[in-house]
Amino acid sequence: MSAAILSMEAVGLSFGDKRVLDNLTFSVRRGEVFGFLGPSGAGKTSTIKLLTRQLSRDGGRISLLGRPLERATEADYERVGILSDTSALYDRMSIADNVELYARLRGVGRRRVPMLLQRLGLAEDAKTLVKHCSKGMRQRAALAAALVHEPELLFLDEPTSGLDPAARAEVHKLLADLRARGATVFLTTHDMAEAETVCDRVAILADGAIAACDDPDELKLRYARNRIAVRTRTRGTLELSKDPADVAK
Repeated sequence: MSAAILSMEAVGLSFGDKRVLDNLTFSVRRGEVFGFLGPSGAGKTSTIKLLTRQLSRDGGRISLLGRPLERATEADYERVGILSDTSALYDRMSIADNVELYARLRGVGRRRVPMLLQRLGLAEDAKTLVKHCSKGMRQRAALAAALVHEPELLFLDEPTSGLDPAARAEVHKLLADLRARGATVFLTTHDMAEAETVCDRVAILADGAIAACDDPDELKLRYARNRIAVRTRTRGTLELSKDPADVAK
């Protein structure tokens, strides 16, 4: 079994009187695509922000790249790629210029930029200013920026949000390629069908804690043939379906 590349143990997070994460415990194995599944507002994005030190936890322990989070260095984070709701693109720069800027900031050459843009369906729009891009184009450009330095560990917060089916399929193929070269991916989603397609294991987040964690097929066998129901305090029963049209938002 592969060693854990990141883990959380009994982690808590509150915003004022609101408890967002409570005794959150899980680990991610090196080289796997790990799905973090739950409805909007469940705490998925907050978890990524804790792991990337954008938020501070109330308690518990976090390990990143084999060391306590507090001891993670700038060099450690150079091995990490992040796509989140705070991923920044410059509106007055083109898609290509944005990705090339990230390449320079990461200390790598621009050689991977054309390949990434081609792979993500952005080659023909490479010179388009970001302010003229659709949500889906922005999402793909931000993903290219997150991948430009070939990270060892990649945090992806709903990476296929706003993408059409063809673009979603290409992102899924890209995730398979990342796994094949040994990268680790932490992927948040509310779509069980997506998790089943791309993830080695899936953790289901409910009421700020892990309700279940296993490979997708085992979760389906354990809880239902095609549906997983998780009863929560604040949202009643959350049902996660194989059919994306049925997924609880």
